[in-house]
Amino acid sequence: MVGKRLLVTPRFGLARVLSKRGLCSRTEAQRLIRAGLVRLDGRVIDDPEFPVRDMHTARIDIENSRAVAATSRYLMLNKPRGLVTTTRDEQGRDTVYRCFEGAQLGWIAPVGRLDKASEGLLLFTNAPAWAAQITDPANGPDKTYHVQVDAIPDAPVLAAMQAGVVEGGEFLRAKSVLLLRAGEKHAWLEIVLDEGRNRQIRRLLTALNLNVLRLVRVAIGPLALGDLPKGQWRELSVQEVAVLGGDD
Repeated sequence: MVGKRLLVTPRFGLARVLSKRGLCSRTEAQRLIRAGLVRLDGRVIDDPEFPVRDMHTARIDIENSRAVAATSRYLMLNKPRGLVTTTRDEQGRDTVYRCFEGAQLGWIAPVGRLDKASEGLLLFTNAPAWAAQITDPANGPDKTYHVQVDAIPDAPVLAAMQAGVVEGGEFLRAKSVLLLRAGEKHAWLEIVLDEGRNRQIRRLLTALNLNVLRLVRVAIGPLALGDLPKGQWRELSVQEVAVLGGDD
C-alpha cells in the first residue's frame, strides 16, 4: 500500500508575514515586533522570526489594530532630479516620497532605485514578491535609459560599452547602446541594461572617459515613461502589472 504524501504548508517568520501583507517593510516590522507592539492570535510576540503557521488566516494585531492584508498597489513615478530614493534620509535631503504628499497610499516601497542625480521611471509597490521579480538580476525586465554625455562617442567607444570594462573589481557592460543624436559637443545615447549594479551607467561611461550630464530612465521592460509629467505619478493598469511580473 502506497502511503499518502503529506502536504506541508510553508511557515514564514512574523516580520516577513507583515511585509508580505503589504503593511510595512520587513525592517519596520522587525522594529514593531521587538518593541512588543505585535500580537499573534492574541499573544504578544517579540521575535521577528517567530513562525506563523498560516500567513493567510493568522490573526495579527499591531498596536491593538487588526493587521489585515492591504490592497496591492502598483505605481509609477517620473522621478525628478535631486530627490533621494529612500524612505528617510539621515542628511535631511528631500526624498521621492515628497511626490506622494497628500495621497492616502499606505505603505509603499520603491522597486529598485535611481540615484539623486538621475531622473525618470521609478516603480513603487507594497507587494514584495512582485517587486522581487522586477529587480531579479537574472530574470527581471531590461531597463532603458536616455543618457546625455559631454562628448561625441565614436563607434569603437560604443562597441566598448557593450563589450564591457572592469571597474572597481566589477565587470560592467550595456546590453545595447544606440547613438540617438549628437550636437557639436554633446550626444544623447540610448542604453539598455539587463542587470542592475550600483551606478552602473555612470561608472561604465566614466571608465571610457565620458561624463554623464543627464540620465533618464525611460522604460522598464515594455512599460514606458511616456508623457507622465515630471514629479507626477499614476497607478499601473492590471495589464501593466501582469506584463511586468504578474500580480503578487
